[in-house]
Amino acid sequence: RTIGDRIGEAKASGNLGNTLKILGQFDEAVVCCQRHLDISQEQGDKVGEARALYNIGNVYHAKGKHLSWNMAQDPGYLSQEVKETLQKASEYYERNLSLVKELGDRAAQGRAYGNLGNTQYLLGNFSEAIAFHKERLAIAKEFGDKAAERRAYSNLGNAHIFLGRFDISAEYYKKTLQLSRQLKDQAVEAQACYSLGNTYTLLQDYERAIDYHLKHLVIAQELGDR
Repeated sequence: RTIGDRIGEAKASGNLGNTLKILGQFDEAVVCCQRHLDISQEQGDKVGEARALYNIGNVYHAKGKHLSWNMAQDPGYLSQEVKETLQKASEYYERNLSLVKELGDRAAQGRAYGNLGNTQYLLGNFSEAIAFHKERLAIAKEFGDKAAERRAYSNLGNAHIFLGRFDISAEYYKKTLQLSRQLKDQAVEAQACYSLGNTYTLLQDYERAIDYHLKHLVIAQELGDR
Protein backbone atom coordinates (compact mmCIF):
# COMPACT_ATOMS: atom_id res chain seq x y z
CA ARG A 1 0.00 0.00 0.00
CA THR A 2 2.81 2.39 0.95
CA ILE A 3 4.43 2.05 -2.47
CA GLY A 4 1.07 2.05 -4.27
CA ASP A 5 1.52 -1.49 -5.66
CA ARG A 6 -2.14 -2.40 -6.25
CA ILE A 7 -1.49 -5.86 -7.72
CA GLY A 8 0.79 -6.67 -4.77
CA GLU A 9 -1.90 -5.50 -2.37
CA ALA A 10 -4.44 -7.69 -4.16
CA LYS A 11 -2.22 -10.78 -3.90
CA ALA A 12 -1.45 -10.11 -0.24
CA SER A 13 -5.17 -9.74 0.49
CA GLY A 14 -5.83 -13.05 -1.27
CA ASN A 15 -3.13 -14.78 0.79
CA LEU A 16 -4.58 -13.33 3.98
CA GLY A 17 -8.01 -14.59 2.94
CA ASN A 18 -6.72 -18.12 2.34
CA THR A 19 -4.92 -18.14 5.68
CA LEU A 20 -7.99 -16.88 7.56
CA LYS A 21 -10.03 -19.62 5.83
CA ILE A 22 -7.66 -22.27 7.21
CA LEU A 23 -8.03 -20.69 10.67
CA GLY A 24 -11.81 -21.04 10.33
CA GLN A 25 -12.35 -17.24 10.34
CA PHE A 26 -14.61 -17.40 7.32
CA ASP A 27 -16.25 -13.97 7.43
CA GLU A 28 -12.91 -12.16 7.71
CA ALA A 29 -11.57 -14.41 4.95
CA VAL A 30 -14.39 -13.33 2.60
CA VAL A 31 -13.57 -9.66 3.21
CA CYS A 32 -9.89 -10.19 2.27
CA CYS A 33 -10.70 -12.31 -0.78
CA GLN A 34 -13.27 -9.74 -1.88
CA ARG A 35 -10.53 -7.05 -1.73
CA HIS A 36 -8.38 -9.30 -3.93
CA LEU A 37 -11.32 -9.52 -6.36
CA ASP A 38 -12.10 -5.78 -6.34
CA ILE A 39 -8.51 -4.70 -6.98
CA SER A 40 -8.02 -7.36 -9.69
CA GLN A 41 -11.14 -6.11 -11.49
CA GLU A 42 -10.06 -2.48 -11.09
CA GLN A 43 -6.62 -3.33 -12.56
CA GLY A 44 -8.10 -5.44 -15.37
CA ASP A 45 -6.13 -8.44 -14.07
CA LYS A 46 -8.21 -11.37 -15.36
CA VAL A 47 -5.96 -14.06 -13.90
CA GLY A 48 -6.10 -12.41 -10.47
CA GLU A 49 -9.87 -12.03 -10.80
CA ALA A 50 -10.28 -15.73 -11.62
CA ARG A 51 -8.09 -16.68 -8.66
CA ALA A 52 -10.06 -14.42 -6.31
CA LEU A 53 -13.41 -15.86 -7.47
CA TYR A 54 -12.07 -19.38 -6.89
CA ASN A 55 -10.78 -18.44 -3.44
CA ILE A 56 -14.10 -16.90 -2.38
CA GLY A 57 -15.81 -20.09 -3.57
CA ASN A 58 -13.38 -22.07 -1.41
CA VAL A 59 -14.13 -19.95 1.67
CA TYR A 60 -17.90 -20.48 1.34
CA HIS A 61 -17.33 -24.17 0.55
CA ALA A 62 -15.20 -24.60 3.70
CA LYS A 63 -17.69 -22.63 5.78
CA GLY A 64 -20.59 -24.77 4.49
CA LYS A 65 -18.72 -27.98 5.26
CA HIS A 66 -17.75 -26.68 8.70
CA LEU A 67 -21.37 -25.77 9.52
CA SER A 68 -22.74 -29.08 8.25
CA TRP A 69 -20.16 -31.14 10.21
CA ASN A 70 -21.49 -29.56 13.38
CA MET A 71 -24.95 -30.85 12.42
CA ALA A 72 -23.85 -34.19 10.95
CA GLN A 73 -26.42 -34.51 8.18
CA ASP A 74 -26.67 -36.46 4.97
CA PRO A 75 -26.09 -34.58 1.73
CA GLY A 76 -29.26 -32.74 0.74
CA TYR A 77 -30.70 -32.48 4.27
CA LEU A 78 -29.31 -29.10 5.23
CA SER A 79 -30.24 -26.12 7.34
CA GLN A 80 -31.09 -22.90 5.49
CA GLU A 81 -27.77 -21.33 6.51
CA VAL A 82 -25.70 -24.24 5.19
CA LYS A 83 -27.73 -24.32 1.97
CA GLU A 84 -27.23 -20.59 1.35
CA THR A 85 -23.50 -20.84 2.11
CA LEU A 86 -22.99 -23.73 -0.32
CA GLN A 87 -25.08 -21.98 -2.97
CA LYS A 88 -22.79 -18.96 -2.66
CA ALA A 89 -19.77 -21.25 -3.08
CA SER A 90 -21.38 -22.66 -6.20
CA GLU A 91 -22.06 -19.20 -7.64
CA TYR A 92 -18.44 -18.13 -7.22
CA TYR A 93 -17.17 -21.39 -8.75
CA GLU A 94 -19.51 -20.81 -11.71
CA ARG A 95 -18.13 -17.28 -12.18
CA ASN A 96 -14.60 -18.63 -11.90
CA LEU A 97 -15.41 -21.35 -14.45
CA SER A 98 -16.72 -18.95 -17.08
CA LEU A 99 -13.65 -16.71 -16.64
CA VAL A 100 -11.08 -19.55 -16.87
CA LYS A 101 -12.91 -20.79 -19.97
CA GLU A 102 -12.44 -17.32 -21.44
CA LEU A 103 -8.75 -17.50 -20.48
CA GLY A 104 -8.45 -21.01 -21.94
CA ASP A 105 -7.02 -22.42 -18.71
CA ARG A 106 -8.00 -26.10 -18.81
CA ALA A 107 -6.34 -27.05 -15.51
CA ALA A 108 -8.29 -24.34 -13.68
CA GLN A 109 -11.49 -25.52 -15.39
CA GLY A 110 -10.83 -28.98 -14.01
CA ARG A 111 -10.53 -27.62 -10.47
CA ALA A 112 -13.72 -25.57 -10.85
CA TYR A 113 -15.68 -28.59 -12.17
CA GLY A 114 -14.47 -30.75 -9.28
CA ASN A 115 -15.51 -28.18 -6.68
CA LEU A 116 -18.84 -27.54 -8.38
CA GLY A 117 -19.43 -31.29 -8.27
CA ASN A 118 -18.64 -31.38 -4.56
CA THR A 119 -20.88 -28.42 -3.65
CA GLN A 120 -23.79 -29.78 -5.71
CA TYR A 121 -23.32 -33.16 -4.01
CA LEU A 122 -23.54 -31.57 -0.56
CA LEU A 123 -26.65 -29.66 -1.68
CA GLY A 124 -28.22 -33.00 -2.66
CA ASN A 125 -28.26 -32.17 -6.40
CA PHE A 126 -26.79 -35.52 -7.39
CA SER A 127 -27.49 -35.40 -11.13
CA GLU A 128 -25.81 -31.99 -11.39
CA ALA A 129 -22.91 -33.28 -9.30
CA ILE A 130 -22.47 -36.20 -11.71
CA ALA A 131 -22.41 -33.89 -14.74
CA PHE A 132 -19.69 -31.74 -13.14
CA HIS A 133 -17.60 -34.71 -11.99
CA LYS A 134 -17.73 -36.19 -15.51
CA GLU A 135 -16.28 -32.93 -16.84
CA ARG A 136 -13.64 -33.09 -14.09
CA LEU A 137 -12.82 -36.66 -15.08
CA ALA A 138 -12.37 -35.76 -18.75
CA ILE A 139 -9.92 -32.95 -17.93
CA ALA A 140 -8.00 -35.14 -15.46
CA LYS A 141 -7.55 -37.75 -18.21
CA GLU A 142 -6.49 -35.01 -20.65
CA PHE A 143 -3.68 -34.02 -18.25
CA GLY A 144 -2.84 -37.58 -17.18
CA ASP A 145 -3.59 -36.46 -13.62
CA LYS A 146 -4.16 -39.84 -11.99
CA ALA A 147 -4.89 -38.47 -8.51
CA ALA A 148 -7.62 -36.16 -9.84
CA GLU A 149 -8.99 -38.99 -11.98
CA ARG A 150 -9.13 -41.20 -8.90
CA ARG A 151 -11.02 -38.52 -6.93
CA ALA A 152 -13.49 -38.05 -9.78
CA TYR A 153 -14.27 -41.80 -9.90
CA SER A 154 -14.78 -41.81 -6.15
CA ASN A 155 -17.09 -38.79 -6.29
CA LEU A 156 -19.06 -40.30 -9.19
CA GLY A 157 -19.49 -43.48 -7.19
CA ASN A 158 -20.79 -41.54 -4.18
CA ALA A 159 -23.30 -39.53 -6.21
CA HIS A 160 -24.71 -42.61 -7.98
CA ILE A 161 -25.31 -44.27 -4.58
CA PHE A 162 -27.74 -41.48 -3.67
CA LEU A 163 -29.57 -41.95 -6.97
CA GLY A 164 -29.94 -45.65 -6.14
CA ARG A 165 -27.72 -46.73 -9.06
CA PHE A 166 -25.62 -49.12 -7.02
CA ASP A 167 -24.32 -51.15 -9.97
CA ILE A 168 -22.91 -47.99 -11.63
CA SER A 169 -21.39 -46.95 -8.28
CA ALA A 170 -19.64 -50.31 -8.03
CA GLU A 171 -18.03 -49.78 -11.45
CA TYR A 172 -16.75 -46.34 -10.45
CA TYR A 173 -15.44 -47.62 -7.11
CA LYS A 174 -13.60 -50.42 -8.93
CA LYS A 175 -11.87 -47.81 -11.08
CA THR A 176 -11.04 -45.90 -7.89
CA LEU A 177 -9.54 -49.08 -6.44
CA GLN A 178 -7.51 -49.78 -9.56
CA LEU A 179 -6.04 -46.26 -9.58
CA SER A 180 -5.33 -46.20 -5.84
CA ARG A 181 -3.25 -49.36 -6.36
CA GLN A 182 -1.44 -47.74 -9.30
CA LEU A 183 -0.77 -44.69 -7.11
CA LYS A 184 0.31 -46.99 -4.24
CA ASP A 185 -2.00 -45.11 -1.87
CA GLN A 186 -3.04 -47.72 0.69
CA ALA A 187 -5.37 -45.47 2.70
CA VAL A 188 -7.37 -44.67 -0.43
CA GLU A 189 -7.27 -48.33 -1.47
CA ALA A 190 -8.81 -49.26 1.90
CA GLN A 191 -11.46 -46.57 1.45
CA ALA A 192 -12.36 -47.93 -2.00
CA CYS A 193 -12.68 -51.47 -0.58
CA TYR A 194 -14.94 -50.11 2.16
CA SER A 195 -17.15 -48.34 -0.41
CA LEU A 196 -17.30 -51.49 -2.53
CA GLY A 197 -18.22 -53.58 0.53
CA ASN A 198 -21.11 -51.23 1.30
CA THR A 199 -22.22 -51.08 -2.33
CA TYR A 200 -22.31 -54.87 -2.68
CA THR A 201 -24.29 -55.03 0.57
CA LEU A 202 -26.84 -52.69 -1.03
CA LEU A 203 -26.80 -54.94 -4.12
CA GLN A 204 -27.35 -57.91 -1.76
CA ASP A 205 -24.23 -59.65 -3.08
CA TYR A 206 -23.00 -60.55 0.40
CA GLU A 207 -20.11 -62.82 -0.64
CA ARG A 208 -18.49 -59.96 -2.53
CA ALA A 209 -19.30 -57.50 0.23
CA ILE A 210 -17.47 -59.71 2.75
CA ASP A 211 -14.53 -60.05 0.39
CA TYR A 212 -14.09 -56.26 0.07
CA HIS A 213 -14.64 -55.61 3.79
CA LEU A 214 -11.94 -58.17 4.58
CA LYS A 215 -9.57 -56.41 2.16
CA HIS A 216 -10.39 -53.15 3.95
CA LEU A 217 -9.70 -54.77 7.32
CA VAL A 218 -6.32 -56.17 6.24
CA ILE A 219 -5.10 -52.76 5.01
CA ALA A 220 -6.44 -51.00 8.14
CA GLN A 221 -4.46 -53.48 10.26
CA GLU A 222 -1.34 -53.04 8.10
CA LEU A 223 -1.56 -49.26 8.51
CA GLY A 224 -2.24 -49.59 12.26
CA ASP A 225 -5.36 -47.46 11.71
CA ARG A 226 -7.60 -48.14 14.70
